[in-house]
Amino acid sequence: MSKVKSMAVVATEVGKISIQEVEIGDPKKGEVRVKVIASGICHTDLGAINSAFPPEFGLSYPLVPGHEGVGIVESVGEGVMELAVGDKVIMSYPSCGVCDMCKKNRPWACRSRHQLFFGGKFADGTKRIVYKGQETASFFGQGSWSQYCIVAERNAVKVDPDVDVKMLCSLGCGIQTGFGCVVNRAKPEPGSTIAVFGCGTVGLAAIMAAKATSCSTIIGVDQNEDRLALAKELGATHTINTKEVEDPVKLIQDLTGGYGVEYTIECTGVPVLLEMALNCLDQNGMSVIVGVSGTRSINVQPEPVIMDPSRTWTGMVEGGSIPKVFIPRLVQLYKDGKIPLEKLVKFYDFQDVEQAIADTVSGEIIKPVLMMPE
Repeated sequence: MSKVKSMAVVATEVGKISIQEVEIGDPKKGEVRVKVIASGICHTDLGAINSAFPPEFGLSYPLVPGHEGVGIVESVGEGVMELAVGDKVIMSYPSCGVCDMCKKNRPWACRSRHQLFFGGKFADGTKRIVYKGQETASFFGQGSWSQYCIVAERNAVKVDPDVDVKMLCSLGCGIQTGFGCVVNRAKPEPGSTIAVFGCGTVGLAAIMAAKATSCSTIIGVDQNEDRLALAKELGATHTINTKEVEDPVKLIQDLTGGYGVEYTIECTGVPVLLEMALNCLDQNGMSVIVGVSGTRSINVQPEPVIMDPSRTWTGMVEGGSIPKVFIPRLVQLYKDGKIPLEKLVKFYDFQDVEQAIADTVSGEIIKPVLMMPE
């Protein structure tokens, strides 16, 4: 093996990106190097580019974004057992594999998650990318906005050779997060009522999961009519446009016999919507937060809002999933037509990354996908 040159999107400082040549190191023990075919664009990537995370997360520049990569294994490091050169893989979030949370099969709660997600380093504390002679961070243990990237074997999921992997980028994060927060955290019983706040990739995945678990009332909440129309198409029984409805909480209560929904999924991180998602719950209801709120906060009175109505207010990272177990299930649901990813994605040439980001920010596109140059 030898180091490889790779064209990559590099965030050289806060808010500034450009396409540059970098050098990708050799995979170390337990790692593989992947020739990236495509990578999704997620609001979390934009948060990294714009330094939207708390300082203690360890975000540093230069940084190669990208954490929804798919591709083909190009080389393998020592001790790799499950993957071989030529395998198609979906890359997902990193975890150390050795802390008590990982040993309890809770990798989403890994003790080293901030270092591995945001700090740009791998489990051994080192980096794998060099840009202009400087060690460069790999976002989420991938840095997949690049022709090549390094990923730990435990976070790369092999898929069948006949699968068109460029369609599957969002299974590594966005779809996994939205689907998983419903089936792994909320766990609604058939006939349950649920409202989903934010109808982007994560929210639409939550709506598809609510349909798959036979929820009877599924309410999509957003301010974009095109996204609300798609939510209806994917399983929502009702939609609410927050720009047009004066009191969304009351409307949700009216749609559920005056009581409110049993579950809410909050996918935006916007304070006013976080409050709505909590206040529209029925007694004994559960609100699951999956949106990134950054440094924003809300004021909640615990007794009347949470304790007295016996509500649960909880967070969930990456859908509470074990990637090597959960992602193959999502792939099968895609093959069965139950996760119609083709309705969410738009493909962009690598050099059009700025336009893809602009379309992400505007909400024009649900899931932009960057296609890597050959």
